[in-house]
Formats: sequence, C-alpha cells, structure tokens
Amino acid sequence: MSPGLLLIDDEAVFREDMAMLLRDEGYACDTAADGEEGLRRVAAESPDLILCDLVMPGISGVELISRLANLCPDSALLIITANATIETAVGAFRAGATDYILKPVIPEDLFRKIERCMEQRQLQRELRYLRRHISENATGTTIVGESRVIAAVRDLIARVGPSGSSILITGESGTGKELVARALHHASGNDRAPFIAVNCAALPRDLMESELFGHVRGAFTGAHRDKPGYFELASGGTLFLDELCELPLELQPKLLRAIDQQEIYRVGATRPTRTHVRIVAATNRDAQREINEGRFREDLYFRVAVVNIALPPLRDHREDIPLIIEHLMSRLVTRLNRRITGVTNAAMRALMSAPWRGNVRELLNVLERAVLLANGEQIEVCDLPREISGDDPAAPHSDDLRTAVRAYEREHIRQVLAAAGGNREQAARRLGIDASTLYRRMKELEM
Repeated sequence: MSPGLLLIDDEAVFREDMAMLLRDEGYACDTAADGEEGLRRVAAESPDLILCDLVMPGISGVELISRLANLCPDSALLIITANATIETAVGAFRAGATDYILKPVIPEDLFRKIERCMEQRQLQRELRYLRRHISENATGTTIVGESRVIAAVRDLIARVGPSGSSILITGESGTGKELVARALHHASGNDRAPFIAVNCAALPRDLMESELFGHVRGAFTGAHRDKPGYFELASGGTLFLDELCELPLELQPKLLRAIDQQEIYRVGATRPTRTHVRIVAATNRDAQREINEGRFREDLYFRVAVVNIALPPLRDHREDIPLIIEHLMSRLVTRLNRRITGVTNAAMRALMSAPWRGNVRELLNVLERAVLLANGEQIEVCDLPREISGDDPAAPHSDDLRTAVRAYEREHIRQVLAAAGGNREQAARRLGIDASTLYRRMKELEM
C-alpha cells in the first residue's frame, strides 16, 4: 500500500509539478496551498508523510511544523526549503521535523529522503509499540487466580494461543474477555505484531464497513484519500472483535469472506487486498439464541468459534477474589499515588461475599473508589459502598439485641465517616466523642 503524502506549498506551479512527480512514482499525494489549509487536511486525513515548505505567508515555518507534529505525531515531516541555515535547520528539527530537502528538488534525492523518512517513522511506531507492549506484559495479560476454572482457562490459552486459529471468548460483561484476547496474542509467539481491539457496538453503523475494511479515495462523500481499515492495520497480528453479535447481519458475509479468503475489499475498490489476520472475537450474548432468532449467521459462528473459551463469572470462583484484589490494588495505588497497604479482614469478607453482577470490572470500580476514600493505610468496611459492605441497621443479621446494636453502631459510624469525607477527627467531633475513643470503637467493631 502506497504511503499517503500531503504537500504544503504556496507556489502553485511548484506544488502541481511536485504532486505530479510523486503520483507518477506511485504515491497518493494531496496538496494544500498554505499552512491553514494544510492543518485542516492533516486533521481530516492523517497522512503518512507531510512535505512542507518552510517559508510561506501566514503561519511561520517553525510554528507550522510544531503544530503539524502535535496534530499528527504519527506523520513523518519532510521540510522543503530554498534557504537552509544552521539556525533554521535546528529550529525545524526541534519543532518536530524528520528531515529536510533543498530547492530546487532533485527527484532522486527526494525519493531517497521520502524512503528514509518512512523507515524512521516505522521505527518510531515499532518503538512505541514495544514500550506499550512491555507495559501491557507487566499488567495487561496476566490471568489472575488459582481456582480450577481459571487454571482451565490458562491451560486453554497456552494450548490454542500458538495455533493462529479463530477464537470466540464468551462470558458476562466484565469477566475480562479483552484480557484473555491479549493473552492469546501474547501466546501466539508473534506478539511484536499489531493487536487491534475493536468494539463492534461502538462503530457507527453507516461507517462500520469502512472502519473494518477501509475505503478508497472517492468511495463516498468525504473520502479524500485511501484509508486502511482495521483488518489492514492488524495485518500479521490479531484483530479482536469485541461484542461481535452487534455486527449487522448485512455485514456478516463480508466478515466471513475476509476470514475464509484472507482478503478484503475496501469500500469502492475493484480489487481485493490480501491480509493475514488472526481473529479473536468476544460476546456476552447467547450466540446460539442469536442464531436461532436470525440475528447471527450460523456459518460465521462456526468459522469464528473454532475454539470457544468460556469465562466464568466472578461469583463462581470467589476463592480467587483475594488474589485479584491484590493484583488490582498494586496497580491502583501506583496510578492514584496512594499509600494503601491492603484490605482489612472485615472488608475482605464483605468483598468476597458480594454478588459482583458486574464481575471484575465492578470489583475494580469499588476498589478504586475505596482507595480514593480510605483515610488509613488499609481499606476498611466503611470505605466500601453499602451494597458491598452489607451493613443495614434496619435489618440486623441476628435477633440478639447486642448484635443488632453492634450492627446499628457500625452503620452509624460508617455514615458519619462518609459525611466527614473519611476524616476520623471530624467524624469523632460529629459523634460527640474524642478521636481515640472512635479509633478504639472502630477496632472493636472490626471497622
């Protein structure tokens, strides 16, 4: 696929001659007559390479380069100038330029510079990917838990990960389907290749085909240049299609062909584009019911679900909750810069007995809230939402008067602490006792 170039130059003859030269060489080249137009085109099209004159009316050269670099950091910037000095070259490079070339332009030098810029751009993209990949390996592909069901999921990932076959991940919302998809990609042995995650429910329906398969210039209003879709961006790697059952019925045959034939048609194209993509899909719906009710093609299901990895809800492996909490807490305290060392026994009991209808995603939400609100070094029951802590003075868990009073006192202290923003000294004043008495009573109540 030829890189998309944008040439910004105020000299009309030079601009058209250069554009013709580049197009004859096979590049897809658009043009802009000044800096303002160039900024608008870059914002709309995100070209692979920008060729920009350094001296033009309006925006100054260095300022334009800086704004272009900030607007589209993935684009390479090749400066064209007739008056290069040390000062202008240094200023251009500091502003974000990749290289420069002198006027009059010699075609061979230009093509060599373009090739060098594109190589450098690719190296920078690979470096960013590797940095992100290292970070994700540290926290983003770890399947936490020692229960039998989680051990079975890890074993299945290890067995099918290297195969390259299409995988369907099923499970309730919040069970970690994207985490498993990333783990499959990591286990493929090709984890330096792209991992592209796409939420099918979030794609605009009228642009879904273009987003997945790309489009060619002129395919529809606003298609000013060729644009690759997610299939091409993921080529050589993994394309994760989350919420697959949200895919419109009319688009499903095209997805089936793309998987079967390993080729796609961009919108408006007359020739196919070869791709080599591993499909990992996920859904929280009952796929068989979707098939029976005519909303999902059975042949596509069979092609996607070569192996089905079913993720259990959190309530089915509660024994893993302490390990999951420890894993999530280590990330939260670092991100939120909080000095929290752990969870009290009482809070852990509350967390392990909660229904967790939102699974691990809900648990993460509750822990983040607790880390932010905790006043001490540990998360306590009073730091948890009432629906998790289970404290309800109107419905004590025993007929014993002492137990009922104890439950009421715990809830009352919790509410006053919450109203005081977790400040124990302020809460003690509201309760009409001193802080040491409040500390002692909270300890006795296992708060």
